[in-house]
Amino acid sequence: MTDIYRAISDPIRRQILRMTAQREYTQSEIVQAFSISQPGMKKHLAILLEENLIRERKEGKFRYYSLQSDVFRLHYERLQRELGMILEHKLAALKHYVEGDSNNDT
Repeated sequence: MTDIYRAISDPIRRQILRMTAQREYTQSEIVQAFSISQPGMKKHLAILLEENLIRERKEGKFRYYSLQSDVFRLHYERLQRELGMILEHKLAALKHYVEGDSNNDT
């Protein structure tokens, strides 16, 4: 199962996801878009590949990367549900706290 939190926890990986959602990029194009080394970029790409959020296509000596849109969409929807449940729980606790305090004042 993809660990979407691991994948999106780093701003560089989030930017790679945004880039690859638009079109396919070579590894060198991705490296040029950031101010980090190629070995550093390879680590970010490896994490995104491990989490199955991007795909890698080899053509000759080049590697091309693009977003796995269906996989990303599935995990994005799951993330929204998880965050929604967390917020719902927090809001219910807040409501209970606020209403509990106001009932004590009367």
